[in-house]
Amino acid sequence: MTWRASVEIVGMEAGHWPGVAAVYAEGIATGHATFEAEVPSWAAFDASRSSAHRWVALRDGAVVGWAAVSPTSTRAVYAGVVEHSVYVAASARGHGVGRALLDALVTSTEAAGIWTIQSGIFPENVASLALHRSVGFRVIGTRERVGRMTHGPLAGQWRDVRLLERRSPVVG
Repeated sequence: MTWRASVEIVGMEAGHWPGVAAVYAEGIATGHATFEAEVPSWAAFDASRSSAHRWVALRDGAVVGWAAVSPTSTRAVYAGVVEHSVYVAASARGHGVGRALLDALVTSTEAAGIWTIQSGIFPENVASLALHRSVGFRVIGTRERVGRMTHGPLAGQWRDVRLLERRSPVVG
């Protein structure tokens, strides 16, 4: 059995939070995943992410990745636009876990009538940029020096962020 074949993608539940938080913390520590300096509480995470579009990758019952979306706006005209995050444990990178999570996310959002998924990715995160391109995302611009890191190996440095979007070929 291949590594990816041993991974199950399921809807994220509160019981998955310790594993999700650990993978999130691992991403934060790299300095190339987010401007966030610490993992939020489950309550804060749960309140800010759509429960219909949250996925975890499990291998032997352990969380090895997650993906989730947040609305980009409360305005009705943007009801079909979401921003997403996808994180994969270091031990699971390069095995198709990110692709499986994004495939599940695209399927669930399209089924719900969402026509655009967007994200901001640091230019140095070349693996994430390649993953996103493989599922139909395109770079639509760069926000130069948009934020300054407050933590990790790049603390104090101003960072660029590539803006990516995936427009659904079947919705909208």
